Amino acid sequence: MGQQEIKVAIVGATGYTGGELVRLLLQHPKVQIAALLRLSSEEAMPLSKAHPHLRGLTELDCVPYDEALLEGVDAAFLAVPNGVAMDLAPKLLEKGIKVIDLSADFRFRNAETYEKWYRKTHTAQNLLSESVYGVPELHREKIRKARLVANPGCYPISALLALSPLLRRRLIQLDSIVIDSKSGVSGAGRSQLEVGYLFTELDEDFRAYGVAGHRHTPEMEQEFSALVGEPIRITFTPHLVPMVRGIFTTAYAKLIEPMSTSDVHALYAEDYADEPFVRVLDAGELPRVKAVVGSNFCDVSVFIDERTQKVIALSVIDNLVKGASGNAVQCFNLMFGLDERIGLWQGGLAP
Repeated sequence: MGQQEIKVAIVGATGYTGGELVRLLLQHPKVQIAALLRLSSEEAMPLSKAHPHLRGLTELDCVPYDEALLEGVDAAFLAVPNGVAMDLAPKLLEKGIKVIDLSADFRFRNAETYEKWYRKTHTAQNLLSESVYGVPELHREKIRKARLVANPGCYPISALLALSPLLRRRLIQLDSIVIDSKSGVSGAGRSQLEVGYLFTELDEDFRAYGVAGHRHTPEMEQEFSALVGEPIRITFTPHLVPMVRGIFTTAYAKLIEPMSTSDVHALYAEDYADEPFVRVLDAGELPRVKAVVGSNFCDVSVFIDERTQKVIALSVIDNLVKGASGNAVQCFNLMFGLDERIGLWQGGLAP
């Protein structure tokens, strides 16, 4: 693309992930935000009304979705509810616009799986075979060539980065995987109005939800299965904790052969040595959500319980950045032949 700016549109710009996309892309030296679009509205909304923290950084308003506003756009980020992107993406692709979808609409290779877990009829099944599951650490070369990328769910990306070094080498018993994740309440999205997601209800509390049936489960199983070449079933339980951002995932599995913590740590260090956004912590060091909030980093640590020969892999991400918008920008960079760190190379917020 040379030095020419890449024109992008953000559809669903008033939500949490949409706002995070705006924040990141306003600082991206190769990007011009050409349109901020919203759904289900006949009125324009000033960006500052949707996102007061971005006041004064752009003169663009969030305006009702109109395909005419996408003329000349090179890429569109779809930060929309599940079931919407499958209607928008085909028309955008026909216009030659590359699409990064942050919903679940194009994450599954099998439409039946999507329809079972999301209870929606998939109307763009012809695109599922070409959609690339957007984990750069697993599918970098496919993302480079893609015109449609499905950004992963926040829980799956934390679990995949926690366990993929072991799965690639088939070092764990495939029927022993347990994923335990804790998330900040922003993961529910801005439009979630259920009482259980109100901070007054969550503060001083800690609760599981989606037990034995969270819809990110088949997404993890699909990608875990692809890594080993055979079907995998896992146990996954998510929890809500009284914080705004962040995911802390603890993954458990039984080793096939005895290994030490130092041996397994060396494998993680090898696999992620050249990954810009995965930081393998020193042996024995525990990850902290505070270390990644506001950044696109995933911090990973791994331990072996030598009494039981079970591996315990820990990962932390910001659910709105590496778990959503930041990862989407990383994929965008790859799709346009850019250094994937551009616009994202910054640390977290501390304290």
